[in-house]
Amino acid sequence: MSDPWLSIIGMGEDGPAGLSDASRRALAGASVVFGGPRHLALADMGARGRAWPVPFDPAPLLALRGQPVAALVSGDPFWCGAGGSLAARLAPGEWRAFPAPGVISLAAARLGWRLEDCVTLGLHAAPFARLRPHLARGCRIIATLRDGDGPAALAAWLVAQGAGATRLIVMERLGGPSERVRHAPADGFAMDCAAPVAVALDGADLPRGFGLPASPGRPEALFAHDGQITKSPIRALTLAALEPRPGALLWDVGGGSGSVSVEWVLAGGRALTIEPRADRIANIRANIDAFGLAGRMTEVHGAAPDALADLTDPDAVFLGGGANPALAAALWDRLPPGARLVANAVTLETEALLADLHARHGGRLLRLDIAEAQPLGRMRGWTAARPVVQWAVTR
Repeated sequence: MSDPWLSIIGMGEDGPAGLSDASRRALAGASVVFGGPRHLALADMGARGRAWPVPFDPAPLLALRGQPVAALVSGDPFWCGAGGSLAARLAPGEWRAFPAPGVISLAAARLGWRLEDCVTLGLHAAPFARLRPHLARGCRIIATLRDGDGPAALAAWLVAQGAGATRLIVMERLGGPSERVRHAPADGFAMDCAAPVAVALDGADLPRGFGLPASPGRPEALFAHDGQITKSPIRALTLAALEPRPGALLWDVGGGSGSVSVEWVLAGGRALTIEPRADRIANIRANIDAFGLAGRMTEVHGAAPDALADLTDPDAVFLGGGANPALAAALWDRLPPGARLVANAVTLETEALLADLHARHGGRLLRLDIAEAQPLGRMRGWTAARPVVQWAVTR
């Protein structure tokens, strides 16, 4: 369409005064204007205004397709904003966007922080645990929060994580006449705040070694498990064999605690963790919550291969235990070209199966022998773990 019917207009806390001439013209030409109550009030939309449904639903706007319509959104429409949700439902020629400085840009401008050196997160609709991979000494994080109670709740969460030394910079109503910027350590936080609110986290005072390691093979103590967990060194080697890539989907078959899935998702992927036991499903859910992986890691309660029937085709599969010829054949037939399969074995029977699969399909077969120094009387000796045979192959 040469003349888009929808204008997506970013607006800040300064209201119409901060809009560009092009944004003002688009707003003036709209017969209906959708937005949140705050934006509609700032722009004094009156009878033309239509508040978004709660929860957000673009259906009322889409029902007016072809009419001159505007959508008022916060600042940058495509950073955790409604712009992406609307554009996904429209053809490219149906809409045009008029962005304004978003809260993240405004926050960086107040702080003097380089955005390319910061982690930026939308925590207005995500758990605080999403911060865990990024909390470390020297971190700089800018995050949006749901409401005025968010900063105090975030400070309490940080204290519970042992990160009470994190310095919080609370920024309310950025860009408007009621803008306010205040500082406090998480363990001494005592502020009443008003939405909309963003918070910057400065980890300069956190102790050395604080936070999650950035590489796979994280300690078992970080995970909820019943002993059924791929041990740290083997997990690191398993992730290396799986070759995670951003956005790639893993099937973790026989997930146990889900530790391999957690490591895969922390490396940038998505995971479906298939586990037949209800008690272990509970541990998997606990790990999803603890690491803030909801929406990127999903538990599937069931036994393979039946539980795999309706799943989206994977980019990689990890088979950590319980392999048998029927399951191996079903997985091999289901794998799309280019997908990766990694299987670990600790029993002689499964080892023989992997040796046969390697002979038929190629790939790489490794035997992993690991020993750890343990007390031996008044001295020390090597205590060997069960050897693991690992087969890795690309379909």
